[in-house]
Amino acid sequence: QVQLVESGGGLVQAGGSLRLSCAASGRTFSSYAMGWFRQAPGKEREFVAAISWSGASTYYADSVKGRFTISRDNAKNTVYLQMNSLKPEDTAVYYCAAKNTVVPGTTKYDYHYWGQGTQVTVSS
Repeated sequence: QVQLVESGGGLVQAGGSLRLSCAASGRTFSSYAMGWFRQAPGKEREFVAAISWSGASTYYADSVKGRFTISRDNAKNTVYLQMNSLKPEDTAVYYCAAKNTVVPGTTKYDYHYWGQGTQVTVSS
């Protein structure tokens, strides 16, 4: 069992930056692939980024490629999402997710554990 707690969301102007953190409980964090998803009002939850257990492999949605960076620190049981050049269309609740295999997935159905989400609002 893994429990996930996101933090770092907030209100930022377009062009600004935020860094989201996701703290995980459990001694086996390093054996989980991790992902970030987001959900805007009235829309489906969509994939943002994912990272393998070691951090060697990362995956991004086309809409955030070149602007967002996912990383992890297994010693701290934490995964991060650095978001730069934010746009109003990035406004959503951002969720951290864990997949109990070392290889990440890019759909919400791949993940077994979810955090409660953190709101990111980008003003124009």
